[in-house]
Amino acid sequence: MSITSVLAKRISNYDSQESVGSKLRTKRIAPLLEMIEEFFNAHGAVSVIDIGGSEQYWGIVPLRYLTEHNVKITVVNLPGSRLPPDHGPFVFVESDGCDLARFGDRAFHIAHSNSVLEHVGDWRRKVQFTKELERVSQAYFVQTPNYWFPIEPHFMTPFFHWFPAPFRVWLVRHFKLGHFETAQSVGDAVMLVEHADLVTSDMFQCLFKDARIVTERFFGLPKSFIALKK
Repeated sequence: MSITSVLAKRISNYDSQESVGSKLRTKRIAPLLEMIEEFFNAHGAVSVIDIGGSEQYWGIVPLRYLTEHNVKITVVNLPGSRLPPDHGPFVFVESDGCDLARFGDRAFHIAHSNSVLEHVGDWRRKVQFTKELERVSQAYFVQTPNYWFPIEPHFMTPFFHWFPAPFRVWLVRHFKLGHFETAQSVGDAVMLVEHADLVTSDMFQCLFKDARIVTERFFGLPKSFIALKK
C-alpha cells in the first residue's frame, strides 16, 4: 500500500468520526446548521438539495437533529448512479447538477454542495452548475478545495495538481495514488487526471459573486473555500 493511500484512508475516512476529514467537516458545517435553524424557526420545516452528495456525508449531523428540525434532504447524483431507496429524511434523485430543470425556481430552502464543484467539468459547466444551484435555492452552502493548497486532496500527493498534465498521466499509470488504483491504460489515466479541476479564490469568488466567502485553513494554509448565502 502506498504512502498516499495510507494518508487517504487516515485523513479521508469519513466512516470514522475520528478521522481528520470528519473532524474538519464537523467544524465546517456550523454555518449550515445556522441556516437550518433559521429556516426551521421561520417555516417549521427545512428542504435541502444536496448536489453530488451522499447519505454518508450527513452522518456528521445526528439523525435526531434532522428529525427535530423536520429536515428533508434531496440528494442529487448523475444519471446512472446507484441510488438507494428513499428513507428517513433522504430522497435520492438522478440528475445532472448543471441541469436541474426538474426542479422549480427557489424550490428548496438550502442548496448544499461539498467538494463537487471541482468535478463538474470545464469553466462553462462550473458557471452553469453555479447558476442552477442558485436558481433552485433561497440560500446555499458550497465548499470546494483550494488549487493553491500544496496537497491535492484526491491523489493525496504534494504538488500533484501543479504538474503538467502529461506528467500527471504518467504518475497515475505507474503509481497507486490517494483514493485511486493504478490506471490500466492511458485513457483511464487521462480520465483520472481530469477527474478534478480545482479553482483559486479569485475563480471561486467570480462564480459566487453574491456570497460571503469563508477560507478554511489547515495548519495555517488556505485548504478550501466555502460560499455562504443566507
